[in-house]
Amino acid sequence: MRLAAVRGVVLIAAVAALATPVRSQTLPPSAVAPAPATAAGWARLTLPNGIVVLVAERPGIPIVIARASVEAGAILDPPDKGGVASLTALLLTRGSATRPALEVDRAIEFVGGSLEGEGGRDSSEVVLSVLRKDLGLGLDLLTEALLRPAFPATEFERKRDEIVASVRRSEEDPGTVAARLLRRLAFPEHPYGRPVTGTEASLRAITRDDVAAFYRAAYRPERTIVAVAGDVTAAAVRTELEARLGAWSVATPAPAVPGPAPLGLPSRTESVQRSLTQATILLGQATVARRHPDFYPLLVASQILGGGSSSRLYTRVREERGLAYNVYAQYAPGRLAGLFLVELQSENARVREALAVVREELVRLRRERVSEEELARARSYLVGSFPLRMDTAADVSDLLVAIERFDLGLDYPARFRQTVSAVTADDVLRVVRAHWDPDGMSLALVGNLREAGIGSP
Repeated sequence: MRLAAVRGVVLIAAVAALATPVRSQTLPPSAVAPAPATAAGWARLTLPNGIVVLVAERPGIPIVIARASVEAGAILDPPDKGGVASLTALLLTRGSATRPALEVDRAIEFVGGSLEGEGGRDSSEVVLSVLRKDLGLGLDLLTEALLRPAFPATEFERKRDEIVASVRRSEEDPGTVAARLLRRLAFPEHPYGRPVTGTEASLRAITRDDVAAFYRAAYRPERTIVAVAGDVTAAAVRTELEARLGAWSVATPAPAVPGPAPLGLPSRTESVQRSLTQATILLGQATVARRHPDFYPLLVASQILGGGSSSRLYTRVREERGLAYNVYAQYAPGRLAGLFLVELQSENARVREALAVVREELVRLRRERVSEEELARARSYLVGSFPLRMDTAADVSDLLVAIERFDLGLDYPARFRQTVSAVTADDVLRVVRAHWDPDGMSLALVGNLREAGIGSP
């Protein structure tokens, strides 16, 4: 089973954990029980310079996670410098104005901790993990990475070469190639259609000065969230962060964030010839973003369609017809738009047959109400899997950042169960008809095109 296929089922739960609050959902007053103002031990505060701090007090948990998330993701990449946001994030921890990279590594490794930067599509992060007794040192290192990165030339060249090599290797993975194709088809002329890491050509065009300029423009206190989870108190965290980050300020204007991605575009098909025994197939389209009031019923619809071994696609495509080893559907909403997709791998000669069955199920989901049994099973899975998103301090810090980014409110965990449980079969039918159109879905395929009966691109 391919990792991407396995991950598809898990991602449904992950997406569920980042859903919109009940207040954006049209429900009868009786459908949602009153919820506490915040989750137990959770707190939100704002530093004078605009940094939002979220704290989850977890007494007795020895590991503390501090996650600094900045709205400095790949959506801000210049069109000809794709990958600069990701490269910048990776270089934040590779040396500061006061410590070279080797000294940073030694300091964090000496206490058994970790400090890593990572670039994403909408935002970038620096994540610290240390024992409670070493939190002071860890926050010092995180602050240096966030406020005083040096971007040494040698580290820049080394890291850029690593990413170029990684991008080149990824071209051998049909799943990665197909995913990039689908994004380009679903989001043409929009940053969501470009790879976060950039391309080999765009990476080669990036200079150290480009990285430094991107950092100066995009890294700003008012666009920063710091989520801390572990054996800490909100008062102590505030004191520690005010002392380190409270004076951070940026005088230059903030870069403009791109507008929402256009929806309802015509479907397109793109294929890549590879001499493989089976084809990787992705079918999907751009759809509504995270804050849309139809998020919850779309989440339930995705679970019913292809969220696990009891889903419609798994039953029809794999169990009944033997057309694929695994198949799943995923609704992955972002800030500027969402992406709905179906992924499967099939023998080249059976690609058309597999696509026909997938289309039948997409049409059926739009044509008739789902059964109460399917609905109950999907809701039960989503509600039951939600606690997995709060198992560890790292999970909680990740969830806290998402809660703040999408204005969910700290009462979100208490509301999630009631909101999902209130989704009806009529809700599912309505939102699928409104947002998922089989005739508007693009197709990305990587495989032996001659055996699949599909012309070369």
